[in-house]
Amino acid sequence: MPKADIHPTWYPDAKVICNGEVVMTTGSTTPELHVDVWSGNHPFFTGTQKILDTEGRVDRFMRKYGMGSANADADAPAPKKDAKKSDAKADS
Repeated sequence: MPKADIHPTWYPDAKVICNGEVVMTTGSTTPELHVDVWSGNHPFFTGTQKILDTEGRVDRFMRKYGMGSANADADAPAPKKDAKKSDAKADS
């Protein structure tokens, strides 16, 4: 025989609250949901997201893989040659 009253109460119109404002409604087991971030204030969704370049990491990556400006090739190290591959070609 199934147990009665084991499921929590379902609130089909639970309010989602961010910064004191009701931003949307959804179904939940609690009547109110308090959130810090939602799509209306997250930088990815609002278009204000910025790439933080700490210690020039992006520039260093661009130089390393030759994706930077014209003078980036001069700064990039020369590719290393594999001694085994060059010896194998000479033997054949």
